Amino acid sequence: MFAEATHGLGLVLEHRYYGTSFPVANVSIPNLRFLSTEQALADTAFFAEHVAFPDLEHEELGPTDVPWIAFGGSYAGAFAAFLRKLYPDVFWGAISSSGVTQAIVDYWEYYEAARRYAPADCADVTATLTEIVDNILTLRGPATETDRRALKSAFGLEALTHDDDFASVLSSGISQLQGQNWDPALDRSSFGLYCGSLRSDGLLFASTRHLEGTVRRLLHAGGVSDDESQIADGLTVKLLNFIGYVRQDVKSACPDGHVEKCFAVRGNERWQRTDLDQGMERSWFWQVCTEWGYFQTGSGVPAAQKPLVSCLIDLNYTSLPCREAFNITTLPDVERINKHGGYGFSYPRLAIVDGEADPWRAATPHRIGLPVRQSTTEEPFLLMGGGAVHHWDENGISGKDAREGYGESLPPSEVRRVQEAELAFVKAWVDAWSEAKTAKEDESLSLEL
Repeated sequence: MFAEATHGLGLVLEHRYYGTSFPVANVSIPNLRFLSTEQALADTAFFAEHVAFPDLEHEELGPTDVPWIAFGGSYAGAFAAFLRKLYPDVFWGAISSSGVTQAIVDYWEYYEAARRYAPADCADVTATLTEIVDNILTLRGPATETDRRALKSAFGLEALTHDDDFASVLSSGISQLQGQNWDPALDRSSFGLYCGSLRSDGLLFASTRHLEGTVRRLLHAGGVSDDESQIADGLTVKLLNFIGYVRQDVKSACPDGHVEKCFAVRGNERWQRTDLDQGMERSWFWQVCTEWGYFQTGSGVPAAQKPLVSCLIDLNYTSLPCREAFNITTLPDVERINKHGGYGFSYPRLAIVDGEADPWRAATPHRIGLPVRQSTTEEPFLLMGGGAVHHWDENGISGKDAREGYGESLPPSEVRRVQEAELAFVKAWVDAWSEAKTAKEDESLSLEL
């Protein structure tokens, strides 16, 4: 979109240690020492200053010849922002879409977007069921060891040894908000199915009907008293639907039904793999464990509100991959990231764009509670409404979607508004670069004369 509007080139550059861009033979712990945000930023700047494009070698396309503008979403959004600030002579401008410029160790706020923007009652029911589950798992109130085993069995997860692994599986549904997208090619149904299951007053999974008696006993064990029969009636259906959702949408993802192999964090063989064909997981976990954090917990929620995921999902549990995969026993050094500006990050010709319902919004300058900045052409500060989630402005309508009739109503008006604003300020930035270059050339000519 931007390349077409400015008669430029669009370039997708691969980050070191991802895809096929590995400078090492494997991702063993010693070899991962070369993976850091700082090193990857330097890679990108070096590339921009030295690249020669095939068939365009005769063109002058370096940063001193044409304006380079970085654009990224999520981690790449923060990356684009850092490029602009650390290499201002290389990157004339940047767009940081859902850019997480604030690294956070205990990122309990990830779930606050679901609390605010999930369909009516979904978050409230989730909080209630989470409290009941936690009461049973921690044997609070009347809950017994027999109830704890019955709870795990009802979800079909009795083979999971550790209760925190079990609680983590149950958090899958409320964690799926990020997967919602206006783009038909990218939209994921899990969050909608989850909330639809918990909001329904009717039984949606016939295969769970036989568990009604068990569920009523579990509700009592979890703290629903005998004199709250009306509440118990409503929660019985919702807990049965929760069980059905987990069994069909989460547990079914295990290819061989081996839930310990699928969901257990401790002792999982995948942490010891160091080959290069295992996708992005190991590389990203290294970055998480060393400098970014973002451990999404239920234990970090303030005492005044009910968590949406179990209190068993704490820092000790969520940081287990760091110890299991890399023997890292210390918390990540988030100051390596936050020294660049964190929540207060800003720079001329840097656009900060976020979605109002993005779970990652709380790690950006648009975090709720921070001062709202004035948006200008020099420093655009744009928030997409309409339930926008994670870097929705990065997507466009494909030819297939247009042929199927989506083109008239998509993108949504809020996304369209932001994309039009982005086009306008990018064009203004390009014009400003041309003016600056002309002025510099005139000054040089004047000095020569």
